[in-house]
Amino acid sequence: MPYPHHSPNSPQIQIPNLSFFSGNLFAMATLSNSTNIFWQDCQIGRAERQKLLNQKGCVVWITGLSGSGKSTLACSLSRELYSRGKLSYVLDGDNLRHGLNKDLGFKAEERTENIRRTGEVAKLFADAGLICVASLISPYRRDRDTCRSMLPDANFIEVFMNMPLELCEARDPKGLYKLARAGKIKGFTGIDDPYEPPLNCEIEIKQDGGVCPTPTVMAGQVVTYLEKEGFLEH
Repeated sequence: MPYPHHSPNSPQIQIPNLSFFSGNLFAMATLSNSTNIFWQDCQIGRAERQKLLNQKGCVVWITGLSGSGKSTLACSLSRELYSRGKLSYVLDGDNLRHGLNKDLGFKAEERTENIRRTGEVAKLFADAGLICVASLISPYRRDRDTCRSMLPDANFIEVFMNMPLELCEARDPKGLYKLARAGKIKGFTGIDDPYEPPLNCEIEIKQDGGVCPTPTVMAGQVVTYLEKEGFLEH
């Protein structure tokens, strides 16, 4: 319904100071203020969904510098799983910032919230019985560990794209390193913001004799792990 015409004699509506709200939206979003809520269980649970799909839900979390090959591996892995009749879904860091996380920047606390939200979504996919492939720089170790703690047992598989900075910068597929070196991007991981490598990841992908593995080889390395750990059957 259209708004009625506002005449000069109509009562004035007081609009609150929007700058207060815009400055506090992020802080409000990260607080857990919900009360009087209860978890709702359903008759069909994780075990039933996994049996239906004949696979075990898990999260394959791919981390590494920009240009290290995270998205390449994620897509190659998804294709390989599809060819085997296994259902997966890729959560790509850039794609998520077009929607779910588009209100977040790249300050440390915003990066943390970016990973927290992604971890919560990945957990839901895993609970649905899917193999969720999350591909994000996720530079801070504590944030990745927090996501790991959301999953039961050994259902969080951390894949470290251990590629040297020089290689990633030479690739620079999005031109971001060049902008960061020119001072046009601040807080860029690997340049003026730290990347904290995993201390005990499940899978490490790196060069062999100075040669990078192909996407097929990388995907095969992850699939071999999933097979060995029983995620591809139920």
